[in-house]
Amino acid sequence: MDLRHEMRRRFRHAAVPVLCACAVVYFGYHAIQGDHGLITYLRYGQYIDTLQAEYDKTVDTRQTLEHRVSLLRSKSLDPDLLEERARDVLGFAHPDDRVIYLDQQPPGEGGEPNAD
Repeated sequence: MDLRHEMRRRFRHAAVPVLCACAVVYFGYHAIQGDHGLITYLRYGQYIDTLQAEYDKTVDTRQTLEHRVSLLRSKSLDPDLLEERARDVLGFAHPDDRVIYLDQQPPGEGGEPNAD
């Protein structure tokens, strides 16, 4: 009986610190790995940086396109840009221009199969 009584007494003294240690480990784990933990916070920070860079690039592209559109308005028409657009849309080229076609592939490489 003495051994059983001694074990109960020691368990009572150790129960509270063990439960507190388990609670600290549980909350510590979730503070780092949880849905709102440190790792998720860092991941969202990187995601925000990526989106900010993409947004800045989109804003720059938009500003460039708005500038080009403003040059094509009748009040401030740029003759060089008008000529460039007309050549592009109509498919014409100046006799001194060198035209390089990047979209076409040589016959026999990729594209359509042979009719043989």
